[in-house]
Amino acid sequence: MKKLILDDFLHSQISYGFYGRSGGVSTGLYDSLNCAPYSSDDPLLVAENRRRVKEDLKADNLFSLKQIHSSTCLFVNSEKSLIGCAGDAMVTKERGQALGVLTADCGPVLFFGEDAIGTPVIGAAHAGWGGALKGVLESIIKQMEMLGAVRKTIHAAIGPCIGPASYEVNINFKEPFIDEDKEADVFFHSGKEEKLLFDLPSYISFRLKRAGVLHIVTAGHDTYAMNSEYFSFRRATHRGEKDYGRQISAITIGMG
Repeated sequence: MKKLILDDFLHSQISYGFYGRSGGVSTGLYDSLNCAPYSSDDPLLVAENRRRVKEDLKADNLFSLKQIHSSTCLFVNSEKSLIGCAGDAMVTKERGQALGVLTADCGPVLFFGEDAIGTPVIGAAHAGWGGALKGVLESIIKQMEMLGAVRKTIHAAIGPCIGPASYEVNINFKEPFIDEDKEADVFFHSGKEEKLLFDLPSYISFRLKRAGVLHIVTAGHDTYAMNSEYFSFRRATHRGEKDYGRQISAITIGMG
């Protein structure tokens, strides 16, 4: 099982991983670490894939949401079931609870920070263009602060997502971004045949910086281009495939 760890996103009490598509038991379109319960994959295989991730993180529980491209952020603890809950971000300060986001081109963003006495607070966000535009990143920062995190201690890591050379959009796609903030124009570049290319990871970073996050790292892995390493919704669509797997990115506070 492969996972991406970024050198500038480390904390002594925290374990995390941006997991790719290898190391699981699923087959066919879902080969092999598909962690999405809402795909058409065999539920037993998905459950085993998720168990492997939970075991790798040494976590008691692995949570994920029914993602809806929203700004909704939920609090997580060991007594709360999130099965069937809709939203796109989670936060906790309870040890052993792994927060997971499922992606196949959207941006997985993991967070950690500390409260005034050094207790870790963590978060995980599913930041596609819709969620990022609606404010999912700002929402998770606010909820981390509600758990005591001091904003200047918050670190964010933007994981593998569709890269700026692969994300082709229509000309009018950028209008709501410019309406929200004119500075967002720099994240759109000329493509071919009256198309634009959108730089999603840089836009996510822009929103994080604007919200006051001082420590941001970006994986720089393009899920569309890296076929053997990551699932990609857009690549599957271009190939006419009927479904696609989702990789998971997850973070937990260690049991100590």
